[in-house]
Amino acid sequence: MSPALAAGGLRRSRNLTEEVVAELSERIRSGALQPGDKLPTESEIMAQLGVSRTVVRESISRLQAGRLVQTRHGIGTFVLAATDHDRFQIEAAGDLTVRDVMAILELRISLEAEAAGLAAMRRSEENLKHMRHALDEFERHIAEGTGNAVAADVAFHLELAKATGNRYFHSILSQLGNTIIPRTRVNSAALAHNDPGSYLDRVNREHEDIYDAIERRDPEAARAAMRMHLSNSRERLRRSQETAVKPAEA
Repeated sequence: MSPALAAGGLRRSRNLTEEVVAELSERIRSGALQPGDKLPTESEIMAQLGVSRTVVRESISRLQAGRLVQTRHGIGTFVLAATDHDRFQIEAAGDLTVRDVMAILELRISLEAEAAGLAAMRRSEENLKHMRHALDEFERHIAEGTGNAVAADVAFHLELAKATGNRYFHSILSQLGNTIIPRTRVNSAALAHNDPGSYLDRVNREHEDIYDAIERRDPEAARAAMRMHLSNSRERLRRSQETAVKPAEA
C-alpha cells in the first residue's frame, strides 16, 4: 500500500496542477513512493491536497507524460521503475520555461529536419493518409475557430516521425509531447502579435510545404521546409518574449 500524502493542502502561489505534480514527483524521487506502489485514488488526493478532480486528473496526465507513473484502467495508477523514466524525460512538473522551449526547438531543428528527409524517402501511402488527416484537422480548427489545434499539430509531427520507419524518432517526439508546440507555453496571440488566426495560417502553410515535399519524395526540400518551419517557430517565440518584456513606451 502506498504511503499517504501529507495533509494540509497546498500553497496557492503557483498553478494548482503544478503543485500536485511537484508534490507527487518529489515523493516518487525521494522514495516515499516506490516503483510498483499504487498512487492514492483521485478522491484521496482531492481530500489530502484540497484540489478538484480536474486538477488531479491533469496532474496524473503530466506524470504519465513524464514517464513517472502508468495508469492501468480499472486498477489504478502505479509508480514506474527509475530505469523507465530516468533515461530521457522532459520536466513533468509543468515548470518548463520559455528558455527550455527554445532549447527544445533547437533540438527539434536537427532531429526533425532529418526525420522529414527520411520520411520523404520512406513514406508509404498510409503514412501520407495519416499526415493528411492531421493537417485537415488543423485546417478545420482554423476555419471553425475552435481552438489552437495543438492536438492536430502534434499529430502531424508524430505521423511524420512514424513515416521515417525509425521508431526512435517517434519515441523521442512522443516523450516531448505537447512541449514540441510553443503555443502550449505562450499565448497564441502573443506569438502572432494579437492575430492568432494569421499565426495559425502561417503555421498551416509551413506544414503544407513539408507535406508537399514528402508527398513528391523530395528529401532535400522536406529537410529545408522542416528547418524553415522550426526556425520560424523559434523566431516567433523569441519575438513574443521581447514584446512581453519590452517596457511600455513613455
